[in-house]
Amino acid sequence: MRAQGGSDTSRYGRGVRRQLTAFEYRNERLHVEDVDLATIAREIGTPFYCYSATALRRRFLHLRNMLAGTGTSVLYAVKANSNLAVVHLLGGLGAGADVVSAGEIHRCLAAGLGANTIVFSGVGKSRDEIVFALENGIRQINIESEGEFDRILKICDEFDMEAPVAFRFNPDVDAGGHEKISTGRQTDKFGLPAATIRHLWSRARAHPLIRPVGLAVHIGSQIHDVGLYRTAFDRLLDLADALDGVSSLDLGGGLGIAYHEEEEAIDLDGYARLLADIRRRTDAELAIEPGRWLVASAGVLVTGVNTVKQAGSKRIVIVDAAMNDLVRPTLYDARHPVWPHREATPPLFDSVVAGPVCESGDVLAHDVLLPGLDDGDLLAIGHAGAYGAVMASGYNGRLLVPEVMVDQDRHAVVRRRPGHDEMMALETVPDLQRHDTVR
Repeated sequence: MRAQGGSDTSRYGRGVRRQLTAFEYRNERLHVEDVDLATIAREIGTPFYCYSATALRRRFLHLRNMLAGTGTSVLYAVKANSNLAVVHLLGGLGAGADVVSAGEIHRCLAAGLGANTIVFSGVGKSRDEIVFALENGIRQINIESEGEFDRILKICDEFDMEAPVAFRFNPDVDAGGHEKISTGRQTDKFGLPAATIRHLWSRARAHPLIRPVGLAVHIGSQIHDVGLYRTAFDRLLDLADALDGVSSLDLGGGLGIAYHEEEEAIDLDGYARLLADIRRRTDAELAIEPGRWLVASAGVLVTGVNTVKQAGSKRIVIVDAAMNDLVRPTLYDARHPVWPHREATPPLFDSVVAGPVCESGDVLAHDVLLPGLDDGDLLAIGHAGAYGAVMASGYNGRLLVPEVMVDQDRHAVVRRRPGHDEMMALETVPDLQRHDTVR
């Protein structure tokens, strides 16, 4: 266990304040906007997710202002955080939605978004999902395989419904912050090669109920190099020039954020300049699909300390949040910052933050500097607004984590913690005993 002195405390403080956006220390206590996180913890217990409405608004409006003049619409990638309160807030600011399931369409409609603002992406849409999307009049379906195209043809003929479609192009660009979130390589399961799209585009234009409107591309997540986007977009424009009637280009998302002080976020100015250049090169309508960039930094996972133990040379802080609440560190080797509720003072100790789940992989953070901690103290895991609660599970019989939204000095639970009876209500113990007598 290695203690750090005062200079590291200063670095710690600068790093927290640089990253926090709407989260800051006031009177040495971590607040979200005007609410002390301890206030919420006393009301609902830990762990819980907490989102800042102000941070969500700022991120969306900043992005929209950066893209002013490019004619680019913003489709929020709902998979990043599908809480109804989050979707409703962003929709109210003018965001459309990029969805990957019928369940997300249900959520968008329930949150008040218009069906004509919803784009249905996803590599494995079922027949029922496609029917539901078309019945509700969504903006377009992004087609990712020839089999999916044939399925849509049959549905349109059967129900006499028109289908607005775009074709997702795979530009063979290796991008993304991790092997598991790169989606634009030739061998990835997503999208179609140019030759297949040219063939399907001709078939679509020949069908009376299929309305081919455009092309889509999405090359991965946590992208920091604008040059990778340029390569993909150049190839997309080459394909669009070879087709008749392309009226929209869905340019995907994946804008990278900085989870830690030493990391760099995407050059948003450079990204905006790239979109302005695309605007000059095409008459098609443009759309992007940011998710993480909008919501990650607007959320934290607040957890309570269970105990602190020494395991050989490692100081392990056991907390009541676990990998089932935030799976990113286990699944993607993701590194989230960890901030104590009480502002840190020396000495600071190299620590591992681990949960109570019966898995060695249940570690939320490695090599973080934390002060002395007592049982019941609070920690906040930063930049957890994206791919946090939305990926949570009930593993080990644990209850789904609640979600809270704060707006200035007000806060509300936007998903409550269910009880154990509720979690088990979908299950039954069957009576499969045979009562007949075998003779």
